Order: sequence, then C-alpha cells, then structure tokens
Amino acid sequence: MTLNDAVLSRYTTKAYEAGRSLPQEQVDALLHWLRNSPSSVNSQPWHFVVAGTPEGRARMAQATTGKFAYNTPKVTDASHVIALCIRADLDEAHLQAVLAQEQQDGRFKDDAARAGQDKTRRSYVDLHRYELRDVPQWMEKQVYLALGGLLLGAATLGIDATPMEGFDAAALDQALGLRERGLTSVVLVALGYRGENDFNAGLPKSRLPAEAVFTHI
Repeated sequence: MTLNDAVLSRYTTKAYEAGRSLPQEQVDALLHWLRNSPSSVNSQPWHFVVAGTPEGRARMAQATTGKFAYNTPKVTDASHVIALCIRADLDEAHLQAVLAQEQQDGRFKDDAARAGQDKTRRSYVDLHRYELRDVPQWMEKQVYLALGGLLLGAATLGIDATPMEGFDAAALDQALGLRERGLTSVVLVALGYRGENDFNAGLPKSRLPAEAVFTHI
C-alpha cells in the first residue's frame, strides 16, 4: 500500500471484531515506528503503555465508564490498545538519559557537538518552562506527532485504528499506576480489525475543499 492509499483509506474505526488479534510482527513494527517518532529537539517526552491481553484492555477500560462508556467496546474488543503518555516534567534525569543515548548511538563527532546539543535542548525546555510556561502542552504536541505516525503506519499495514480522547485520564492514570512513575495519559489508540457493525467503514471521507485549507503565496 502506498502512503497516498493509506491516507485516503484510513478512517476512525467505530467497532472491532472481538477475539481477533494482530500478528506479533505487525505489532512490533508499530511499536518500532512509535519509538522512532520525531519530537522537538529529540526530547522524547513520552511513554507508551501497550495492552495486548484481555486483562490489560480491561484495566484500560476502567477509564471509559460513565459518559465515556461508548468507547468501552472499542477498548475491550480491539486487539491492542496503546495509551500514549507524557512525562510529568522534562527533569534532569530524563535530559541526561536522552543525551547519553545520543552519545551511545554515535550522534556526536566530539565533545563540542555533544555540549551544543545539550545546550540547545535545554534552551527549548527553559523557554517552555519559564517564559511560555506550557511544558505539559509542549510535550502533548510531541505525543500527537507520534499519534499521527502511528495512525498512518497502521493504515499502511491494513490495520484499523481509533484514536480516543474520550476517557477519564485520572482514572486511567490510577488504573495503570502512571502517576507513581511520573507519567500521565494523553490519548488512547485502539488497533485491530473492524467489525461488521462498524457504521463508519462504509461512509465516504469528508474534508474541506483545497481552496479552503491552502493559501499559496
């Protein structure tokens, strides 16, 4: 499947075929792409919790009760559900870990290059921490970059997907023990195979016309 095919064919799945699991090699590919997602100054401010068992999905479904109950079947019937999370803060330990990994991966030709990368990344962190005061929102933007790649990647493999903001983040954080780990949930993505009762599968894609969304200068 070409990228254009994936863009045009993907849609938000509304119902899944319960009991049907994705091949492990496809799951591994999706997680590989997630880990290699782009982020501002390579900050990688995320963590991904992957539920690939009925028990794991049931824990995530604890966050889809009450007003979010319409999402419960998507969570319980999908093959896998991924919670895309952000860190509570871009603290010193994380910045040092990212820098050390870059060093290990051969990103720096010398100590000056290493110091320059560290200084640049910290300048952006400080900008968002002290001047813009929007570190959580900045980290969320990086998670949504990863989300977009995940959705397109899934489509290229013929995997159906549903991004979900309709869940109780506090309940999910509690169910998964996220806050004790310095994390908080941002968005859920269900992955699997569409069910026969997925009404959205047969509907045409709808987007505003090109002249409404592009300005050429």
